[in-house]
Amino acid sequence: MPDEQALMQALNSTPVVDGRRQDLWFDDHEVDRWAREHGGLGGGAERRWLRTARDALQAVESGTSAESRLRRVLAGVRKVPRPSDSGVEWHVQVPPERRLAVELVLVWSDVKERLPGRLRPCENSECRLFLLDRSRANSARWCSMKTCGNRLKARRHQARARDTPRHE
Repeated sequence: MPDEQALMQALNSTPVVDGRRQDLWFDDHEVDRWAREHGGLGGGAERRWLRTARDALQAVESGTSAESRLRRVLAGVRKVPRPSDSGVEWHVQVPPERRLAVELVLVWSDVKERLPGRLRPCENSECRLFLLDRSRANSARWCSMKTCGNRLKARRHQARARDTPRHE
């Protein structure tokens, strides 16, 4: 089953490289590899559902409505309790090709509930990555301080230097 790390891998599978948007899941083999790493089987139907779920979650986190796509992924899904030695375990009942996509949406929902306001897009408008802010102050703004944070700080510094009148 996917976890927070898998969720972030899925959300961040469309980075901007050298100014151009890439889709790491465009390659079927890459999606199948990711799926197998997280308990999936791979295959065309599973890939389509994973891409639909990923695109919907990216849209929602970027402030765009994706309710119809999420509704399609979650249509007919049931969570069924089963007693176990440790209590109750919940199992998702869904067609096998959709299971991993549904679990990805459920992990996202769990993160949104447990860590409200902490999953968000990078503040660099040229970046397409997302971050899960674990800082105490909930103040992280960039996917990476090394890349986006430093880049934006350098741009602001250069802009201030240009705007500051020189005294001769």
